[in-house]
Amino acid sequence: MFSFFKKKITGQPDTNTAQVMPAERPRASWIARLGQGLRRTGMSITTVFTGTKIDDALYEELETALLMADAGVQATEYLLTDLKKRVKVTATTEPSAVKVLLAASIAQLLKPLEKPLAIGAHKPTIIMVAGVNGAGKTTSIGKLTRHLSDSGASVLLAAADTFRAAAREQLAVWATRNTVDIVSQEGGDPASVSFDAVTAGRARGKDVVLVDTAGRLPTQLHLMEELKKIKRVVQKAEPTGPHEVLLVIDGNTGQNALAQVKAFDETLGLTGLIVTKLDGTAKGGVLAAIALWGQSRAATGGAPVPVYFIGVGEAVEDLETFSAQEFADALLG
Repeated sequence: MFSFFKKKITGQPDTNTAQVMPAERPRASWIARLGQGLRRTGMSITTVFTGTKIDDALYEELETALLMADAGVQATEYLLTDLKKRVKVTATTEPSAVKVLLAASIAQLLKPLEKPLAIGAHKPTIIMVAGVNGAGKTTSIGKLTRHLSDSGASVLLAAADTFRAAAREQLAVWATRNTVDIVSQEGGDPASVSFDAVTAGRARGKDVVLVDTAGRLPTQLHLMEELKKIKRVVQKAEPTGPHEVLLVIDGNTGQNALAQVKAFDETLGLTGLIVTKLDGTAKGGVLAAIALWGQSRAATGGAPVPVYFIGVGEAVEDLETFSAQEFADALLG
């Protein structure tokens, strides 16, 4: 089994599975890039803690800052309530110390979103990737392919995004760059491409089949139905699949990102997220809203939808595994 953690796993694998990690990348450098990407939000929040006392005015300013960071009303109220409890329990009197407590509160809220992407229980592991146009879906698939390849997994790509101009060609470039196979049809039906890819992946002994589906808005119901069709056809080719259904969301879209998560989850049953473009203009607070929504999902018998990866730029190394504590620290500068 392949798992994506921040550190290499030591010890010998058992006889049935093997844990193979991506090539080491300087984590400190990655954290610095994330902090730079969220710097604008961090400055707006940390300014709140430059006063001399903890009072209603401080909490009101913090409420405004969290709302401006795209945390949303419910997550903002949740964090403020939790923060006030922490201040009371710790008998904190210095505003600067409240910032540390807020970071702990955010990290705790986001912790359920921290989960490694694991493959290997099925061969091939079929990963279906969705997302609206412009979210960075195909680019994220290319970066994810590199992560998988670096960890020793063999990957086959399915160019099932046949609606967007040049999408097939874009994915082909990533296939060439990563030296992996690709199944593609000019003007082909997305479901047909997906079926052929799963069949080919099994025949060629691939570890992973990554299916790039067509980008669409959740309000385009006829296109969302096409996604359902792709999933059904994948299940015809492999009854246990798809084993992962990922949504790529643009970190710049604020609360609209939460609306996308809800809509795609209702349509497909999401198993994970990739959050892109946290590189200067994104505010980042929407992850708090997604985490709080995850709590309500868990309360009804489901589970939070984890954030497997976040991206801060266009380079391959700008996609990394998600850490709740690292994100909270970066968000608060």
